Amino acid sequence: MFPHMPGARACLLDRWFVVPWTGRRARPTLPSGTTPWPGVAELSPHVEPALSGRQGDSAAGEDVMSDNRDRFAELTTVRMCFRDEGDPDGEPLLLIMGLSSQLIHWPQEIVDALGERGYRVIRPDNRDSGLTEWKTTPSQYYLRALARDTVELLDHLGIEQAHVVGASMGGMIAQLLAIEHTDRVISLCSIMSTPHISIGMADGNVLEELTKPLPPGRDDAIKQIAGLYATIGSKTYADSERERRLAMATQAYDRAQHPEGGTRQVTAALIAPNRTKSLKQLRLPALVIHGAEDPLIKIAGGEATHAALADSTYLPLDTMGHDLPAPLHDQIVASIAKNAARVTSGF
Repeated sequence: MFPHMPGARACLLDRWFVVPWTGRRARPTLPSGTTPWPGVAELSPHVEPALSGRQGDSAAGEDVMSDNRDRFAELTTVRMCFRDEGDPDGEPLLLIMGLSSQLIHWPQEIVDALGERGYRVIRPDNRDSGLTEWKTTPSQYYLRALARDTVELLDHLGIEQAHVVGASMGGMIAQLLAIEHTDRVISLCSIMSTPHISIGMADGNVLEELTKPLPPGRDDAIKQIAGLYATIGSKTYADSERERRLAMATQAYDRAQHPEGGTRQVTAALIAPNRTKSLKQLRLPALVIHGAEDPLIKIAGGEATHAALADSTYLPLDTMGHDLPAPLHDQIVASIAKNAARVTSGF
């Protein structure tokens, strides 16, 4: 997904790489009293302290700032927040979310359903998203840095191989993982993504909505974010998804804010080379899911990804936008599981 990212206006609308590169150490902007980076060394991946901090009210009435599922891994250049759920003895399945998105943008229903099918489901906050702290100089990075972060997370967890599922920019990262770290990827699923940012790129009016500055007040900011979800999301399920979108906007706003993070992430995506030729060399079970109602990465992106991946399965969904609407969860989960099962059947 591509939530709000006002700092990326120059990158997206003018397609020039004008970014406020400051080279300083970057941290998420968190509500006061929050302690997402406990001062502990040599932490076991399964016993690291959970996030503690301010209790906030979400639209669903949940305490969005205190969640004992959040874990932290000290990687080479990133202190990464992640969740490790599902069957601890199951095949690892890595979920990578997109630009300016957090791990919570993967619907919990999808995570739980994959866990019920026997998978160990791991989902990180990418650098510059959620509760992950990245600490690198200079401040700009390449898309392969985000892919490398996920490989290091697998190393941290002692995982040699995983099924990899990526959505939006997360799909680009997943593709790059399969290309540059082929031995670590059992199967690949690319959702609402593209082999290159130029294929299926949104129209200017959608990008204008994407890059609007947030108003200063919390309620107005949340309303604008929810409105953006509606703009890029499914139109068919607009009414049934309205409350879910507001709840997610509230939870995401309260959990963490990265004013400049979207700028760096979109620059990483914009300067990434076209992956089409490299994707054509891959031989692994692959699934491509894309929505016909997606205005942000148009369905041409999914078609191009499918065309590049030999023997891939293509699942175009007429009623899906740039989102994961609840009525499609069962079909999406079943398709991911079916693709993963192709490993044992020789696909």
